[in-house]
Amino acid sequence: MSATNTILCIGSYFKGARFLEECKRLGCHTILVTHEKLQNEAWPRAAIDEFFMLPDMYKQPDVTYAISYLARERTIDRIVPLDDYDVETAAGLREHLRIPGMGDTTARYFRDKLAMRVQARDKGIAVPEFVHVLNYPRLHEFMARVPAPWVLKPRSEASSMGIKKIHNADELWQTLETLWDRQSYYVLEKFVPGDVYHVDSIVNDKQVLFSISNKYGLPPMTVYQGGGVFVTSTLPYGGEEDQALQTINRQVIEAMGMVRGVTHAEFIRGHEDGRFYFLEIAARVGGANIDLMIEHATGLNLWAEWARVEVSHLRGEPYTLPP
Repeated sequence: MSATNTILCIGSYFKGARFLEECKRLGCHTILVTHEKLQNEAWPRAAIDEFFMLPDMYKQPDVTYAISYLARERTIDRIVPLDDYDVETAAGLREHLRIPGMGDTTARYFRDKLAMRVQARDKGIAVPEFVHVLNYPRLHEFMARVPAPWVLKPRSEASSMGIKKIHNADELWQTLETLWDRQSYYVLEKFVPGDVYHVDSIVNDKQVLFSISNKYGLPPMTVYQGGGVFVTSTLPYGGEEDQALQTINRQVIEAMGMVRGVTHAEFIRGHEDGRFYFLEIAARVGGANIDLMIEHATGLNLWAEWARVEVSHLRGEPYTLPP
């Protein structure tokens, strides 16, 4: 039975080796679809039954055509995105092929910084004040009410990529002129000075079975734009910060509708009020070797456990955390 289970992984970046290896260890037929430029990376070839490459991982409808072609001769049971940029692609493919898993609407909450902010705010979760870069009267009202500086964020980039700190209204309008018709793909947010944290979780049947709270040495945006060393560390278990983060993390995961998988959520604690605010959440394993830090801290590998969650659900078997 297990040998017939087919897991197709979409990987536009080189990551997720432990996921593939665990799927193979569990007896699944594994397929990897990745970009041509990644063909010579150190993929775990022994754990990959079929290896396919595309010249463009985001060009539609070509990606849908390619996966649909593979499905002519294969029964694909699950589609898993290995990177943040693949979450929406995988969701669209699941919708098209009617394969169980996160669909387009839910995927928005884990990729679109505007969608996740609106959803969190509507569910009573604290978020920095924000406005969609769409309606100019609303932009004027926001800037008049919320003192600068602000942060201009692309709605669907990963981590701190593309984020720009805006110091006044003139700078904003000048920046928006360079965006042309791409303006509506951005959100403007109040800049909140503070310490940035991340909580990494395993979710199954809408229940958070595991989560660990961590604190960045410097905010990722500071390191990404200004240089320095990326540092993060686990927080003391059961401490004041850990308890607060565990609570808001569960609220966010419930609000976004995560059913099963892994999440990487980021929060900021404002220096002015000491309050935790939700920044963003992703349906993926944290990057920058965060998975290795968590494995050394807990003995648990998020990639491998994600694979176990997926395969357990596929086979109708209970999933249990390792010690």
